Amino acid sequence: MLRLRRLSLAGLALATAAAGLAVLPAGAEAASADRHPAAASAPALAAAAPDIDVTRVQAHLTEFNAIATRNGGNRRSTGQGYRDSVAYVKGKLQAAGYTVTEQPCTSGCTSGAGPNLIAEWPHGDASKVYMFGAHLDGVSAGPGINDNGSGSATLLEVALKLAETRPSMGARVRFGWWTDEEQGLNGSEFYVRSLTSAQRTAIKAYYNFDMVASPNGGYFINHITSAAAAPMKAYWDSLNLQPEENTEGAGRSDDYSFENYGIPTSGYAMGASARKTSAQAAKWGGTAGAAYDGCYHSSCDTTSNINATGLNRSADGVAYTLWKQAVSDTTPANDFSVSASPATGSTAPGTSLTTTVATATTSGSAQTVNLSASGAPSGVTVAFSPASVTSGASATATITVGSSVPPGTYPLTITGTGAVTRTAPYTLTVKGAGGCTAAQVISNGGFENGTSPWTGDTGAIGTFSGQSAHSGSRYAWLAGYGYAASDTLGQTVTVPAGCTKATLKYWLHIDTAESGSTAYDTFQVKVNGTVKQTYSNGNAATGYTERTLDLSPYLGQQITLSFTATEDASLQTSFVIDDATLTTG
Repeated sequence: MLRLRRLSLAGLALATAAAGLAVLPAGAEAASADRHPAAASAPALAAAAPDIDVTRVQAHLTEFNAIATRNGGNRRSTGQGYRDSVAYVKGKLQAAGYTVTEQPCTSGCTSGAGPNLIAEWPHGDASKVYMFGAHLDGVSAGPGINDNGSGSATLLEVALKLAETRPSMGARVRFGWWTDEEQGLNGSEFYVRSLTSAQRTAIKAYYNFDMVASPNGGYFINHITSAAAAPMKAYWDSLNLQPEENTEGAGRSDDYSFENYGIPTSGYAMGASARKTSAQAAKWGGTAGAAYDGCYHSSCDTTSNINATGLNRSADGVAYTLWKQAVSDTTPANDFSVSASPATGSTAPGTSLTTTVATATTSGSAQTVNLSASGAPSGVTVAFSPASVTSGASATATITVGSSVPPGTYPLTITGTGAVTRTAPYTLTVKGAGGCTAAQVISNGGFENGTSPWTGDTGAIGTFSGQSAHSGSRYAWLAGYGYAASDTLGQTVTVPAGCTKATLKYWLHIDTAESGSTAYDTFQVKVNGTVKQTYSNGNAATGYTERTLDLSPYLGQQITLSFTATEDASLQTSFVIDDATLTTG
Protein backbone atom coordinates (compact mmCIF):
# COMPACT_ATOMS: atom_id res chain seq x y z
CA MET A 1 0.00 0.00 0.00
CA LEU A 2 1.20 3.47 -0.85
CA ARG A 3 2.45 5.40 2.16
CA LEU A 4 0.32 8.49 1.48
CA ARG A 5 -2.14 9.52 -1.19
CA ARG A 6 -4.18 12.70 -1.51
CA LEU A 7 -7.92 11.96 -1.38
CA SER A 8 -10.30 13.09 -4.07
CA LEU A 9 -13.34 15.03 -2.92
CA ALA A 10 -15.47 11.98 -3.64
CA GLY A 11 -13.13 9.74 -1.65
CA LEU A 12 -13.06 12.25 1.23
CA ALA A 13 -16.84 12.39 1.31
CA LEU A 14 -17.03 8.62 1.35
CA ALA A 15 -14.46 8.37 4.15
CA THR A 16 -16.34 10.95 6.20
CA ALA A 17 -19.65 9.17 5.70
CA ALA A 18 -18.09 5.87 6.65
CA ALA A 19 -16.55 7.20 9.84
CA GLY A 20 -19.80 6.53 11.67
CA LEU A 21 -19.39 2.85 10.82
CA ALA A 22 -16.03 2.59 12.59
CA VAL A 23 -17.51 1.30 15.84
CA LEU A 24 -19.99 -1.50 15.31
CA PRO A 25 -21.90 -3.16 18.15
CA ALA A 26 -19.53 -4.80 20.58
CA GLY A 27 -20.07 -8.31 21.80
CA ALA A 28 -20.28 -9.85 18.35
CA GLU A 29 -18.52 -13.18 18.61
CA ALA A 30 -15.16 -13.22 16.83
CA ALA A 31 -15.13 -15.53 13.82
CA SER A 32 -13.21 -18.75 14.34
CA ALA A 33 -10.10 -19.76 12.46
CA ASP A 34 -11.87 -22.55 10.57
CA ARG A 35 -11.70 -22.60 6.78
CA HIS A 36 -15.37 -21.56 6.63
CA PRO A 37 -16.50 -20.16 10.01
CA ALA A 38 -19.95 -21.34 10.96
CA ALA A 39 -22.45 -18.88 9.58
CA ALA A 40 -25.73 -20.34 8.41
CA SER A 41 -25.55 -18.87 4.90
CA ALA A 42 -21.87 -19.68 4.28
CA PRO A 43 -22.37 -23.14 2.73
CA ALA A 44 -24.91 -21.82 0.23
CA LEU A 45 -22.63 -18.97 -0.79
CA ALA A 46 -19.51 -21.12 -0.92
CA ALA A 47 -21.27 -23.55 -3.25
CA ALA A 48 -21.35 -20.81 -5.88
CA ALA A 49 -17.55 -20.86 -6.24
CA PRO A 50 -14.65 -23.24 -5.59
CA ASP A 51 -12.70 -23.14 -2.37
CA ILE A 52 -9.24 -21.58 -2.73
CA ASP A 53 -6.58 -23.64 -0.99
CA VAL A 54 -4.76 -21.18 1.26
CA THR A 55 -1.66 -23.39 1.34
CA ARG A 56 -1.25 -22.78 -2.40
CA VAL A 57 -1.51 -19.04 -1.85
CA GLN A 58 1.12 -19.35 0.86
CA ALA A 59 3.38 -21.27 -1.54
CA HIS A 60 3.35 -18.25 -3.87
CA LEU A 61 4.22 -16.04 -0.91
CA THR A 62 7.17 -18.30 -0.11
CA GLU A 63 8.41 -17.83 -3.66
CA PHE A 64 8.03 -14.05 -3.46
CA ASN A 65 10.01 -14.10 -0.23
CA ALA A 66 12.75 -16.20 -1.85
CA ILE A 67 12.88 -13.83 -4.82
CA ALA A 68 13.37 -10.88 -2.48
CA THR A 69 16.07 -12.73 -0.54
CA ARG A 70 17.97 -13.36 -3.76
CA ASN A 71 17.69 -9.75 -4.87
CA GLY A 72 18.86 -7.55 -2.03
CA GLY A 73 15.94 -8.24 0.30
CA ASN A 74 13.19 -6.46 -1.64
CA ARG A 75 10.95 -6.44 -4.71
CA ARG A 76 10.88 -2.71 -5.45
CA SER A 77 9.60 -1.74 -8.88
CA THR A 78 13.01 -0.72 -10.24
CA GLY A 79 14.88 -3.83 -9.08
CA GLN A 80 15.45 -7.34 -10.32
CA GLY A 81 13.31 -8.68 -7.49
CA TYR A 82 10.28 -7.06 -9.11
CA ARG A 83 11.14 -8.38 -12.57
CA ASP A 84 11.64 -11.86 -11.17
CA SER A 85 8.24 -11.61 -9.48
CA VAL A 86 6.70 -10.69 -12.85
CA ALA A 87 8.40 -13.68 -14.47
CA TYR A 88 7.14 -16.05 -11.78
CA VAL A 89 3.52 -14.93 -12.10
CA LYS A 90 3.72 -14.79 -15.90
CA GLY A 91 5.05 -18.33 -16.17
CA LYS A 92 2.23 -19.74 -14.04
CA LEU A 93 -0.44 -17.91 -16.03
CA GLN A 94 0.92 -18.77 -19.46
CA ALA A 95 1.05 -22.44 -18.54
CA ALA A 96 -2.60 -22.22 -17.42
CA GLY A 97 -3.79 -20.85 -20.78
CA TYR A 98 -4.08 -17.11 -20.12
CA THR A 99 -3.39 -14.40 -22.66
CA VAL A 100 -0.55 -12.64 -20.85
CA THR A 101 0.98 -9.26 -21.67
CA GLU A 102 3.83 -7.34 -20.11
CA GLN A 103 2.98 -3.64 -20.43
CA PRO A 104 6.01 -1.34 -20.08
CA CYS A 105 5.16 1.84 -18.21
CA THR A 106 6.49 4.37 -20.70
CA SER A 107 5.36 7.52 -18.90
CA GLY A 108 4.64 8.56 -15.34
CA CYS A 109 6.58 5.73 -13.67
CA THR A 110 9.86 5.84 -11.80
CA SER A 111 12.84 5.52 -14.13
CA GLY A 112 13.72 1.86 -14.50
CA ALA A 113 10.41 0.54 -13.18
CA GLY A 114 9.41 -2.89 -14.49
CA PRO A 115 6.22 -3.57 -16.44
CA ASN A 116 2.62 -4.09 -15.50
CA LEU A 117 1.48 -7.67 -16.06
CA ILE A 118 -1.97 -8.16 -17.60
CA ALA A 119 -3.62 -11.57 -17.94
CA GLU A 120 -6.98 -12.22 -19.57
CA TRP A 121 -8.98 -15.43 -19.48
CA PRO A 122 -9.96 -15.64 -23.17
CA HIS A 123 -13.55 -16.73 -22.66
CA GLY A 124 -16.80 -14.86 -22.07
CA ASP A 125 -18.34 -11.66 -23.41
CA ALA A 126 -15.47 -9.28 -24.23
CA SER A 127 -17.82 -6.28 -24.01
CA LYS A 128 -18.35 -6.97 -20.31
CA VAL A 129 -15.09 -7.16 -18.33
CA TYR A 130 -14.58 -7.64 -14.60
CA MET A 131 -11.04 -6.76 -13.57
CA PHE A 132 -9.14 -7.89 -10.48
CA GLY A 133 -5.85 -6.21 -9.55
CA ALA A 134 -3.06 -5.95 -7.00
CA HIS A 135 0.27 -4.19 -6.93
CA LEU A 136 3.20 -6.56 -7.32
CA ASP A 137 5.96 -4.19 -6.24
CA GLY A 138 7.14 -3.60 -2.69
CA VAL A 139 9.17 -1.00 -0.82
CA SER A 140 12.97 -1.02 -0.57
CA ALA A 141 12.91 -1.78 3.17
CA GLY A 142 11.76 -5.38 2.96
CA PRO A 143 10.37 -8.27 0.88
CA GLY A 144 6.79 -6.96 0.93
CA ILE A 145 4.98 -10.21 1.67
CA ASN A 146 1.80 -8.81 3.22
CA ASP A 147 2.26 -5.54 1.29
CA ASN A 148 1.54 -6.71 -1.27
CA GLY A 149 2.57 -10.25 -1.88
CA SER A 150 -0.68 -11.21 -0.15
CA GLY A 151 -2.90 -9.52 -2.73
CA SER A 152 -0.72 -10.63 -5.65
CA ALA A 153 -0.57 -14.27 -4.53
CA THR A 154 -4.30 -14.35 -3.84
CA LEU A 155 -5.12 -13.19 -7.36
CA LEU A 156 -2.63 -15.63 -8.88
CA GLU A 157 -4.19 -18.62 -7.15
CA VAL A 158 -7.75 -17.50 -7.98
CA ALA A 159 -6.69 -17.12 -11.62
CA LEU A 160 -5.19 -20.61 -11.62
CA LYS A 161 -8.36 -22.05 -10.06
CA LEU A 162 -10.44 -20.42 -12.80
CA ALA A 163 -8.25 -22.05 -15.44
CA GLU A 164 -8.38 -25.38 -13.64
CA THR A 165 -12.17 -25.49 -13.36
CA ARG A 166 -12.97 -23.82 -16.72
CA PRO A 167 -16.59 -22.83 -15.97
CA SER A 168 -18.90 -21.38 -18.62
CA MET A 169 -18.24 -17.65 -18.69
CA GLY A 170 -20.89 -14.97 -18.96
CA ALA A 171 -18.32 -12.15 -18.93
CA ARG A 172 -14.60 -11.66 -19.49
CA VAL A 173 -12.18 -11.72 -16.53
CA ARG A 174 -8.92 -9.75 -16.59
CA PHE A 175 -6.21 -9.65 -13.94
CA GLY A 176 -3.62 -6.91 -13.42
CA TRP A 177 -0.42 -6.94 -11.37
CA TRP A 178 0.77 -3.34 -11.09
CA THR A 179 4.21 -1.82 -11.05
CA ASP A 180 5.37 1.26 -9.13
CA GLU A 181 2.37 1.49 -6.79
CA GLU A 182 4.59 2.33 -3.86
CA GLN A 183 5.89 5.38 -5.72
CA GLY A 184 2.48 6.85 -6.44
CA LEU A 185 0.02 4.36 -8.06
CA ASN A 186 1.97 4.94 -11.25
CA GLY A 187 1.58 1.60 -13.01
CA SER A 188 -2.18 1.32 -12.66
CA GLU A 189 -2.65 4.98 -13.58
CA PHE A 190 -0.64 4.42 -16.76
CA TYR A 191 -2.73 1.35 -17.61
CA VAL A 192 -6.09 3.08 -17.24
CA ARG A 193 -4.84 6.20 -19.01
CA SER A 194 -3.69 4.04 -21.94
CA LEU A 195 -7.17 2.56 -22.48
CA THR A 196 -9.57 3.99 -25.03
CA SER A 197 -12.91 5.31 -23.85
CA ALA A 198 -14.62 2.19 -25.19
CA GLN A 199 -12.16 -0.07 -23.36
CA ARG A 200 -12.81 1.74 -20.09
CA THR A 201 -16.55 1.47 -20.61
CA ALA A 202 -16.21 -2.29 -21.06
CA ILE A 203 -14.79 -2.63 -17.52
CA LYS A 204 -17.93 -3.02 -15.42
CA ALA A 205 -16.02 -3.12 -12.11
CA TYR A 206 -12.44 -3.16 -10.87
CA TYR A 207 -11.56 -5.02 -7.64
CA ASN A 208 -8.35 -4.19 -5.76
CA PHE A 209 -6.54 -6.30 -3.16
CA ASP A 210 -3.84 -4.62 -1.10
CA MET A 211 -2.70 -6.21 2.19
CA VAL A 212 -5.22 -9.02 2.74
CA ALA A 213 -3.31 -10.93 5.43
CA SER A 214 -2.44 -8.34 8.09
CA PRO A 215 -1.52 -10.17 11.34
CA ASN A 216 -3.61 -7.89 13.60
CA GLY A 217 -5.98 -7.09 10.78
CA GLY A 218 -9.59 -6.20 10.38
CA TYR A 219 -12.02 -6.92 7.57
CA PHE A 220 -12.37 -3.87 5.34
CA ILE A 221 -14.13 -3.36 2.02
CA ASN A 222 -13.66 -0.44 -0.35
CA HIS A 223 -16.96 1.39 -1.00
CA ILE A 224 -18.77 -1.17 1.09
CA THR A 225 -22.30 0.04 0.22
CA SER A 226 -21.73 0.16 -3.55
CA ALA A 227 -23.19 -2.27 -6.09
CA ALA A 228 -19.68 -3.41 -7.02
CA ALA A 229 -18.99 -4.35 -3.39
CA ALA A 230 -22.19 -6.36 -2.94
CA PRO A 231 -20.78 -9.86 -3.61
CA MET A 232 -17.65 -9.13 -1.57
CA LYS A 233 -19.71 -8.01 1.39
CA ALA A 234 -22.15 -10.91 0.98
CA TYR A 235 -19.34 -13.43 1.33
CA TRP A 236 -17.79 -11.87 4.43
CA ASP A 237 -21.27 -11.33 5.91
CA SER A 238 -21.87 -15.06 5.47
CA LEU A 239 -18.88 -15.64 7.79
CA ASN A 240 -20.31 -13.22 10.38
CA LEU A 241 -17.27 -10.95 10.01
CA GLN A 242 -19.21 -7.65 10.06
CA PRO A 243 -16.82 -5.89 7.63
CA GLU A 244 -16.28 -2.13 7.73
CA GLU A 245 -15.50 0.58 5.21
CA ASN A 246 -11.81 0.79 4.26
CA THR A 247 -11.27 4.38 5.37
CA GLU A 248 -7.53 3.99 5.94
CA GLY A 249 -6.97 2.86 2.34
CA ALA A 250 -9.21 5.41 0.62
CA GLY A 251 -7.29 6.92 -2.31
CA ARG A 252 -4.09 5.07 -1.36
CA SER A 253 -4.07 2.08 -3.68
CA ASP A 254 -4.62 1.18 -7.32
CA ASP A 255 -8.41 1.27 -7.25
CA TYR A 256 -8.03 5.05 -7.08
CA SER A 257 -6.59 5.06 -10.63
CA PHE A 258 -9.77 3.41 -11.91
CA GLU A 259 -12.06 5.62 -9.79
CA ASN A 260 -10.54 8.69 -11.42
CA TYR A 261 -11.85 7.48 -14.79
CA GLY A 262 -15.35 6.69 -13.51
CA ILE A 263 -14.96 2.91 -13.27
CA PRO A 264 -16.82 1.33 -10.31
CA THR A 265 -14.40 -0.15 -7.77
CA SER A 266 -14.26 -2.20 -4.61
CA GLY A 267 -11.84 -4.58 -2.92
CA TYR A 268 -10.71 -6.23 0.28
CA ALA A 269 -8.05 -5.02 2.73
CA MET A 270 -7.04 -5.94 6.28
CA GLY A 271 -5.28 -2.74 7.27
CA ALA A 272 -1.83 -1.16 7.39
CA SER A 273 -0.36 1.19 10.02
CA ALA A 274 -3.65 2.44 11.51
CA ARG A 275 -4.53 1.03 14.93
CA LYS A 276 -7.25 -1.43 15.81
CA THR A 277 -10.00 -0.04 18.01
CA SER A 278 -11.31 -1.83 21.09
CA ALA A 279 -14.64 -2.41 19.31
CA GLN A 280 -12.84 -4.01 16.37
CA ALA A 281 -10.78 -6.19 18.70
CA ALA A 282 -14.00 -7.29 20.43
CA LYS A 283 -15.56 -8.59 17.22
CA TRP A 284 -12.47 -9.70 15.24
CA GLY A 285 -9.98 -10.61 17.94
CA GLY A 286 -6.44 -9.25 18.01
CA THR A 287 -4.88 -6.42 20.00
CA ALA A 288 -6.66 -3.10 20.52
CA GLY A 289 -4.41 -0.07 20.16
CA ALA A 290 -1.86 -1.91 18.00
CA ALA A 291 -1.31 -1.44 14.27
CA TYR A 292 -3.13 -3.78 11.90
CA ASP A 293 0.30 -4.63 10.50
CA GLY A 294 3.22 -3.87 12.79
CA CYS A 295 5.66 -4.73 9.98
CA TYR A 296 4.12 -2.35 7.45
CA HIS A 297 6.85 -1.14 5.05
CA SER A 298 9.52 -2.82 7.18
CA SER A 299 12.11 -5.58 6.85
CA CYS A 300 9.97 -7.90 8.99
CA ASP A 301 7.24 -8.05 6.33
CA THR A 302 8.13 -11.66 5.54
CA THR A 303 6.20 -14.92 5.34
CA SER A 304 6.11 -14.80 9.15
CA ASN A 305 3.98 -11.67 8.90
CA ILE A 306 0.92 -13.41 7.44
CA ASN A 307 -2.50 -14.01 9.00
CA ALA A 308 -3.42 -17.31 7.29
CA THR A 309 -7.04 -17.17 8.45
CA GLY A 310 -7.57 -13.70 7.01
CA LEU A 311 -5.73 -14.67 3.83
CA ASN A 312 -8.00 -17.68 3.39
CA ARG A 313 -11.18 -15.63 3.93
CA SER A 314 -9.97 -13.03 1.46
CA ALA A 315 -9.07 -15.58 -1.22
CA ASP A 316 -12.40 -17.37 -0.94
CA GLY A 317 -14.23 -14.04 -1.08
CA VAL A 318 -12.35 -13.06 -4.24
CA ALA A 319 -13.30 -16.34 -5.87
CA TYR A 320 -16.92 -15.92 -4.82
CA THR A 321 -17.00 -12.40 -6.29
CA LEU A 322 -15.45 -13.53 -9.57
CA TRP A 323 -17.87 -16.42 -9.95
CA LYS A 324 -20.84 -14.24 -9.00
CA GLN A 325 -19.95 -11.50 -11.47
CA ALA A 326 -18.46 -13.31 -14.45
CA VAL A 327 -19.36 -17.01 -14.48
CA SER A 328 -22.52 -17.95 -16.32
CA ASP A 329 -25.34 -18.95 -14.00
CA THR A 330 -27.04 -20.92 -16.76
CA THR A 331 -26.10 -24.59 -16.95
CA PRO A 332 -26.80 -26.11 -20.38
CA ALA A 333 -29.27 -28.96 -20.24
CA ASN A 334 -27.29 -30.76 -22.96
CA ASP A 335 -23.53 -30.35 -22.95
CA PHE A 336 -20.48 -31.97 -24.52
CA SER A 337 -16.68 -31.83 -24.58
CA VAL A 338 -14.11 -31.74 -27.38
CA SER A 339 -10.51 -33.01 -27.38
CA ALA A 340 -7.74 -33.60 -29.92
CA SER A 341 -5.37 -36.58 -29.78
CA PRO A 342 -2.56 -36.02 -30.37
CA ALA A 343 -2.80 -32.36 -29.35
CA THR A 344 0.46 -31.47 -31.14
CA GLY A 345 1.91 -32.29 -34.52
CA SER A 346 5.01 -31.51 -36.57
CA THR A 347 5.38 -31.66 -40.35
CA ALA A 348 7.29 -30.07 -43.22
CA PRO A 349 5.86 -27.62 -45.79
CA GLY A 350 4.05 -29.38 -48.63
CA THR A 351 2.83 -32.23 -46.42
CA SER A 352 -0.09 -33.00 -44.12
CA LEU A 353 -0.85 -34.76 -40.84
CA THR A 354 -3.94 -35.86 -38.93
CA THR A 355 -5.36 -35.83 -35.44
CA THR A 356 -8.46 -37.47 -33.97
CA VAL A 357 -11.10 -35.08 -32.67
CA ALA A 358 -13.18 -36.81 -30.01
CA THR A 359 -16.44 -35.58 -28.51
CA ALA A 360 -18.30 -36.79 -25.44
CA THR A 361 -21.74 -36.06 -24.01
CA THR A 362 -21.13 -34.58 -20.56
CA SER A 363 -24.73 -33.86 -19.55
CA GLY A 364 -28.23 -34.39 -20.91
CA SER A 365 -28.77 -35.85 -24.34
CA ALA A 366 -26.40 -36.30 -27.27
CA GLN A 367 -26.47 -33.53 -29.86
CA THR A 368 -25.09 -32.67 -33.29
CA VAL A 369 -21.69 -31.02 -33.11
CA ASN A 370 -20.33 -29.05 -36.07
CA LEU A 371 -16.53 -28.95 -36.22
CA SER A 372 -14.30 -26.08 -37.32
CA ALA A 373 -10.77 -24.75 -36.73
CA SER A 374 -9.28 -21.29 -36.28
CA GLY A 375 -5.83 -19.77 -35.84
CA ALA A 376 -4.26 -21.44 -38.87
CA PRO A 377 -1.70 -19.27 -40.71
CA SER A 378 -1.98 -18.49 -44.41
CA GLY A 379 -1.36 -21.64 -46.43
CA VAL A 380 -2.58 -24.06 -43.75
CA THR A 381 -6.01 -25.68 -44.05
CA VAL A 382 -7.90 -27.95 -41.66
CA ALA A 383 -10.55 -30.35 -42.98
CA PHE A 384 -12.78 -32.60 -40.86
CA SER A 385 -14.14 -36.00 -41.85
CA PRO A 386 -16.97 -36.00 -41.06
CA ALA A 387 -17.58 -32.27 -40.60
CA SER A 388 -20.26 -32.92 -37.99
CA VAL A 389 -20.75 -35.73 -35.48
CA THR A 390 -23.17 -36.73 -32.79
CA SER A 391 -21.57 -36.05 -29.41
CA GLY A 392 -19.87 -39.23 -28.33
CA ALA A 393 -18.44 -39.84 -31.80
CA SER A 394 -15.08 -38.84 -33.33
CA ALA A 395 -13.81 -37.26 -36.53
CA THR A 396 -10.44 -37.01 -38.25
CA ALA A 397 -8.92 -33.59 -38.76
CA THR A 398 -6.47 -33.38 -41.67
CA ILE A 399 -4.07 -30.45 -41.43
CA THR A 400 -2.48 -29.57 -44.75
CA VAL A 401 0.58 -27.32 -44.82
CA GLY A 402 1.29 -25.45 -48.07
CA SER A 403 4.77 -25.44 -49.55
CA SER A 404 5.31 -21.73 -48.78
CA VAL A 405 4.32 -21.81 -45.10
CA PRO A 406 7.27 -20.51 -43.03
CA PRO A 407 8.72 -22.69 -40.26
CA GLY A 408 7.32 -21.99 -36.84
CA THR A 409 4.90 -23.05 -34.14
CA TYR A 410 1.23 -22.17 -34.59
CA PRO A 411 -1.49 -22.59 -31.93
CA LEU A 412 -4.79 -23.71 -33.49
CA THR A 413 -8.21 -23.95 -31.86
CA ILE A 414 -10.62 -26.73 -32.75
CA THR A 415 -14.21 -25.70 -32.08
CA GLY A 416 -17.32 -27.82 -31.68
CA THR A 417 -20.60 -25.95 -32.06
CA GLY A 418 -23.93 -27.36 -30.92
CA ALA A 419 -26.36 -26.02 -28.31
CA VAL A 420 -23.19 -24.67 -26.71
CA THR A 421 -19.65 -24.08 -28.01
CA ARG A 422 -16.65 -26.03 -26.75
CA THR A 423 -13.02 -25.85 -27.86
CA ALA A 424 -9.78 -27.86 -27.79
CA PRO A 425 -6.21 -26.62 -28.42
CA TYR A 426 -3.88 -28.04 -31.06
CA THR A 427 -0.27 -26.95 -31.63
CA LEU A 428 1.13 -27.22 -35.16
CA THR A 429 4.88 -27.08 -35.75
CA VAL A 430 6.02 -26.45 -39.32
CA LYS A 431 9.53 -27.74 -39.85
CA GLY A 432 12.18 -25.92 -41.84
CA ALA A 433 12.49 -26.92 -45.50
CA GLY A 434 15.67 -27.69 -47.42
CA GLY A 435 19.18 -28.11 -46.07
CA CYS A 436 20.62 -27.32 -42.69
CA THR A 437 20.98 -23.78 -41.45
CA ALA A 438 22.94 -23.73 -38.22
CA ALA A 439 20.97 -22.10 -35.40
CA GLN A 440 21.12 -21.45 -31.66
CA VAL A 441 17.59 -21.60 -30.28
CA ILE A 442 17.83 -21.02 -26.52
CA SER A 443 17.01 -17.41 -25.64
CA ASN A 444 18.80 -15.63 -22.78
CA GLY A 445 20.89 -18.71 -22.05
CA GLY A 446 23.42 -16.56 -20.19
CA PHE A 447 20.67 -15.00 -18.05
CA GLU A 448 22.02 -11.50 -18.69
CA ASN A 449 18.71 -10.12 -20.02
CA GLY A 450 16.35 -10.53 -17.08
CA THR A 451 14.37 -13.75 -16.74
CA SER A 452 12.28 -13.99 -19.92
CA PRO A 453 11.57 -16.40 -21.57
CA TRP A 454 12.53 -18.75 -18.74
CA THR A 455 9.62 -20.01 -16.66
CA GLY A 456 9.35 -21.70 -13.29
CA ASP A 457 11.45 -20.61 -10.31
CA THR A 458 12.86 -17.55 -12.06
CA GLY A 459 13.83 -16.00 -8.73
CA ALA A 460 16.88 -18.27 -9.03
CA ILE A 461 18.16 -16.04 -11.85
CA GLY A 462 20.34 -13.08 -10.87
CA THR A 463 23.55 -12.14 -9.11
CA PHE A 464 23.94 -13.37 -5.54
CA SER A 465 26.49 -13.32 -2.78
CA GLY A 466 28.28 -16.65 -2.58
CA GLN A 467 28.30 -17.63 -6.27
CA SER A 468 29.74 -16.19 -9.47
CA ALA A 469 28.95 -16.30 -13.17
CA HIS A 470 30.77 -18.37 -15.79
CA SER A 471 30.67 -15.27 -17.99
CA GLY A 472 28.95 -11.91 -17.64
CA SER A 473 27.43 -11.15 -14.26
CA ARG A 474 24.26 -13.26 -13.98
CA TYR A 475 23.47 -16.96 -13.67
CA ALA A 476 20.84 -19.34 -12.31
CA TRP A 477 21.43 -20.70 -8.80
CA LEU A 478 19.21 -23.73 -8.21
CA ALA A 479 18.82 -25.26 -4.72
CA GLY A 480 21.49 -24.52 -2.11
CA TYR A 481 19.01 -24.15 0.75
CA GLY A 482 20.12 -26.91 3.09
CA TYR A 483 16.57 -28.23 3.54
CA ALA A 484 14.08 -30.19 1.43
CA ALA A 485 13.33 -28.03 -1.62
CA SER A 486 13.18 -28.09 -5.40
CA ASP A 487 13.83 -25.44 -8.08
CA THR A 488 12.98 -25.72 -11.79
CA LEU A 489 13.75 -23.49 -14.76
CA GLY A 490 12.29 -24.22 -18.18
CA GLN A 491 12.05 -22.87 -21.69
CA THR A 492 10.06 -24.04 -24.73
CA VAL A 493 12.00 -24.01 -28.01
CA THR A 494 11.63 -25.30 -31.54
CA VAL A 495 14.56 -27.39 -32.74
CA PRO A 496 14.92 -26.63 -36.48
CA ALA A 497 14.58 -29.45 -39.00
CA GLY A 498 16.86 -30.12 -41.93
CA CYS A 499 20.02 -30.62 -39.87
CA THR A 500 21.63 -33.84 -38.68
CA LYS A 501 22.57 -32.87 -35.15
CA ALA A 502 21.26 -30.81 -32.23
CA THR A 503 23.40 -30.32 -29.12
CA LEU A 504 22.62 -28.80 -25.75
CA LYS A 505 25.63 -27.29 -23.98
CA TYR A 506 25.65 -25.57 -20.62
CA TRP A 507 28.14 -24.76 -17.86
CA LEU A 508 27.35 -26.26 -14.46
CA HIS A 509 29.03 -25.56 -11.12
CA ILE A 510 28.21 -27.83 -8.17
CA ASP A 511 29.28 -27.17 -4.59
CA THR A 512 28.03 -29.09 -1.60
CA ALA A 513 28.20 -29.58 2.14
CA GLU A 514 27.46 -33.29 1.69
CA SER A 515 30.27 -35.84 1.92
CA GLY A 516 30.89 -39.01 -0.03
CA SER A 517 29.46 -40.08 -3.36
CA THR A 518 25.90 -40.96 -2.30
CA ALA A 519 23.44 -38.88 -4.34
CA TYR A 520 21.50 -36.99 -1.70
CA ASP A 521 20.81 -33.92 -3.86
CA THR A 522 20.24 -34.12 -7.62
CA PHE A 523 20.24 -32.00 -10.75
CA GLN A 524 18.28 -33.24 -13.76
CA VAL A 525 17.91 -32.12 -17.35
CA LYS A 526 14.50 -32.98 -18.76
CA VAL A 527 12.97 -32.84 -22.23
CA ASN A 528 9.18 -32.73 -22.26
CA GLY A 529 9.28 -33.95 -18.65
CA THR A 530 11.49 -36.98 -19.37
CA VAL A 531 14.83 -37.10 -17.53
CA LYS A 532 17.79 -37.10 -19.93
CA GLN A 533 20.71 -36.29 -17.61
CA THR A 534 21.32 -36.47 -13.87
CA TYR A 535 24.13 -35.08 -11.72
CA SER A 536 24.36 -34.95 -7.93
CA ASN A 537 26.33 -33.72 -4.95
CA GLY A 538 28.77 -36.52 -5.86
CA ASN A 539 29.76 -34.49 -8.94
CA ALA A 540 30.76 -31.40 -6.95
CA ALA A 541 33.93 -29.69 -8.18
CA THR A 542 35.72 -26.38 -8.09
CA GLY A 543 34.57 -24.02 -10.83
CA TYR A 544 32.32 -24.69 -13.80
CA THR A 545 32.26 -27.82 -15.98
CA GLU A 546 30.78 -27.78 -19.49
CA ARG A 547 28.07 -30.40 -19.93
CA THR A 548 26.61 -31.58 -23.25
CA LEU A 549 23.49 -33.50 -24.26
CA ASP A 550 22.62 -34.81 -27.72
CA LEU A 551 19.12 -33.65 -28.69
CA SER A 552 19.25 -34.82 -32.32
CA PRO A 553 16.17 -37.04 -31.86
CA TYR A 554 14.16 -33.82 -31.42
CA LEU A 555 15.08 -32.18 -34.73
CA GLY A 556 12.01 -30.50 -36.22
CA GLN A 557 10.08 -30.59 -32.95
CA GLN A 558 8.95 -28.11 -30.34
CA ILE A 559 10.26 -29.22 -26.94
CA THR A 560 10.19 -28.00 -23.35
CA LEU A 561 13.68 -28.11 -21.88
CA SER A 562 14.00 -27.87 -18.11
CA PHE A 563 16.65 -27.92 -15.37
CA THR A 564 15.50 -29.22 -11.97
CA ALA A 565 17.48 -29.30 -8.71
CA THR A 566 16.16 -31.25 -5.71
CA GLU A 567 17.61 -31.24 -2.19
CA ASP A 568 16.98 -33.58 0.73
CA ALA A 569 16.31 -32.49 4.30
CA SER A 570 19.79 -31.28 5.27
CA LEU A 571 23.21 -30.10 4.04
CA GLN A 572 23.10 -27.81 1.04
CA THR A 573 24.09 -28.58 -2.54
CA SER A 574 24.10 -25.69 -5.01
CA PHE A 575 23.68 -26.25 -8.75
CA VAL A 576 24.67 -23.11 -10.68
CA ILE A 577 23.97 -22.90 -14.44
CA ASP A 578 25.28 -20.41 -16.99
CA ASP A 579 25.73 -19.97 -20.75
CA ALA A 580 23.24 -22.58 -22.00
CA THR A 581 22.97 -23.08 -25.78
CA LEU A 582 21.10 -25.46 -28.06
CA THR A 583 22.71 -25.47 -31.51
CA THR A 584 21.97 -27.34 -34.72
CA GLY A 585 24.39 -28.18 -37.47
